[in-house]
Amino acid sequence: MHNRWLRLLVALCGAVVASLAVNIFIVPHGFYTGGLLGLCQVIRTLLQDGLGVVMSGGDLAGVLYFLANIPILLLAFKSLGKEMAVNTLICTLAYSLFYAMIPVPESPVIYDKLTSCLLGGILGGVGNGIVLTCGYSGGGLDVVGLYLSKKRGFTVGKFNLSFNFFLYGACLLLFRPTIVIYSVIYNFFSAMVLDRMHQQNITVQVLIFTKDEHPELPQFIMKRMGRGVTYWEGHGGYTGDEIRVLCVCLSKYEIEDLRHAVHEIDPHAFFIINQGVTVDGNFVKKLNG
Repeated sequence: MHNRWLRLLVALCGAVVASLAVNIFIVPHGFYTGGLLGLCQVIRTLLQDGLGVVMSGGDLAGVLYFLANIPILLLAFKSLGKEMAVNTLICTLAYSLFYAMIPVPESPVIYDKLTSCLLGGILGGVGNGIVLTCGYSGGGLDVVGLYLSKKRGFTVGKFNLSFNFFLYGACLLLFRPTIVIYSVIYNFFSAMVLDRMHQQNITVQVLIFTKDEHPELPQFIMKRMGRGVTYWEGHGGYTGDEIRVLCVCLSKYEIEDLRHAVHEIDPHAFFIINQGVTVDGNFVKKLNG
């Protein structure tokens, strides 16, 4: 999927699937998703019960979710770059719109709570996984967690886990324990499916062997993909010809972009892909990688 507009279209479809999973299977039971959306759902419930603020048709949490993401989008633009911020803005708008506009059934579609958590978690994990795999993000805690991982060494997973711990702790004080238990079950299924589809920091080492000097290739890797390149001169063992070896570490979801660029810039080049390598030190961990 090298086409940017095709990736955007698929990402929007993923956002629809994730939003449907929440509004159809989770919200009618009064459960909470966790993360920033879960916090917005708690605030929505407090506004409805305490002040009588009700949004007919959709879910007020979608509107609150967009408002809560405004400072996060500013953080993304400042720290993660313009392209990442624009991608996050597009999907945040989509998520907020779908959460707000998709009708919430007055009564649960499936009355068994565990089954609803299972179906909602699977569909939500699939939808969010599609969005992330396409290189987009719905905002929320992922952006804040990535910022903290770059500045403070605090991983995205640990930040999400800590936030949800306090969120569900507050839910225990505000609501019935069964609501919190089923919300945690949903969150577990959703995270498990999401991890199967998109593992954020899996890294891949690629060695590119080319006979001709093509400055366009390392420039593409550095400018378009945001990755560093190391290269050295070598000789073919059989022909004795001089070759250039480029070495780059990237995410497995960036491989196709690199493969497409290599074939386009130097059709005679070949490369070796080594997955599952461990990279430490000054290596950029991207939200979409």
